[in-house]
Amino acid sequence: MSVRAKRAGDAFDVERKLEKRYEQEDELGTPLRIVQWINSALNGVGEPCQSAEWQAIQQYLKDGVVLCRLMNRLLEDAGMPKITFRPKAKIVFVALANIEKFLVASREYGVPEMSLFEPTDLVEGRKGPLVHVVDCLDRLGSLANARGFQSPVTKY
Repeated sequence: MSVRAKRAGDAFDVERKLEKRYEQEDELGTPLRIVQWINSALNGVGEPCQSAEWQAIQQYLKDGVVLCRLMNRLLEDAGMPKITFRPKAKIVFVALANIEKFLVASREYGVPEMSLFEPTDLVEGRKGPLVHVVDCLDRLGSLANARGFQSPVTKY
């Protein structure tokens, strides 16, 4: 249950456009591909994401732990130093710090600035802004493929 006020005016229009973009990505199968790729890349490290529904993806990623584990897997494969993170992120500030570490590492890995998302896009739990997270992970997966990253799901 959200305690935020409902969007109105321009903010409502922007939110609806973002939700529509997410729905378009969903129709293309992008969230499902991302979930399958993450589950494959992490192969037994932690629990896999059980669904490609937006709520399940948001819940799975919101503490930043899975994102940091994924990034460490990619960095290790590329011969780059791993990032440190807090694996028990029950407090929002810790989750935000984990997500920020993922974003910094993604930038260093080669994800363009314009493809990154704001930590609040993930933490707030709204469908529209989650499209920015999906876009970032889509770009990261493509970049990992270009760098020769191998996992049981061979190509993102």
